[in-house]
Amino acid sequence: MTSILITGASSGIGHATARIFLENGWRVGLVARREAPLQSLADSYENAVALPCDVTDPVAMQAAFDRFCRDAPLDVLFNNAGIFGPSAPVDEITLDAFDEVINVNLRGMFIAARLAFAQMRHQSPMGGRIINNGSLSAHVPRPGSICYTTSKHAITGMTRSLSLDGRPFDIACGQIDIGNAESELVATLKTAQPDMHSMDVQNAARSVLHMAQMPADANVQFLTVMATKMPYIGRG
Repeated sequence: MTSILITGASSGIGHATARIFLENGWRVGLVARREAPLQSLADSYENAVALPCDVTDPVAMQAAFDRFCRDAPLDVLFNNAGIFGPSAPVDEITLDAFDEVINVNLRGMFIAARLAFAQMRHQSPMGGRIINNGSLSAHVPRPGSICYTTSKHAITGMTRSLSLDGRPFDIACGQIDIGNAESELVATLKTAQPDMHSMDVQNAARSVLHMAQMPADANVQFLTVMATKMPYIGRG
C-alpha cells in the first residue's frame, strides 16, 4: 500500500487532503497538534494512523516518523502545517509573533522535510516524494502579511534545494501554491474582506493527489491552483 504522511492534517487543506488520499486507498499518517480530529479520522479509516505531535518538536516528530515507517516505506510527505500569524504593518508586529510564524512555517517544515529525506534516502527501495505547501504569498503578498509571506518565500528556496539534493537518492520535491481554498484560515481572512473569491478545498486536495501520483521519473516542480477570480493576475 502506498503511504503518505501529512502534517497539519487536523483541519483545512491538510484534513481534506488526508481524506482524498484515504479514499484512494493510501495509507495515511496524520500529524497535527490536536489529537481529537486526527483520531476521529483514524477511527473512520483502517488505513489512517493518528500521530498527534507538534511539528516544531523534533523529538516528537522523530517518534511519529519512526512509528509510521516502522513496517513500510514512506512514499510521500505532504509538508503542509502552517499558520498565518498577525495581519499588520511590520512596525506593529512583535518579534515574538514573527518568531512563532517562522517556527511553525519554516522550522517545522524543515524538521519534517529532514526526517522524510532521511527515511527516503535509507529505505529500500530508496526514494520518495516531498510536496511542500507554499502559497500564492510565495509569489505576491497580501497587505499586512509580512510574517507569512517571508516564511513562504523561504519555502520556495527549501523546495529548490530539496529537489537538487534529492536527485542522487531518487527523492523528488515539488511545491503547491494554493490560493484561497476554503478553510479556517480563509474564513478568518474573509471577515476582513467579505468579497474575497475562494474555491472548494477539494480542488487543492485533488491537486496534491495528482502531484503524488506522478511516476518516479516525473515531477510537478511547481503547481498553482487558485480561485479563478482572485486578483492575482494583472493589475489592481
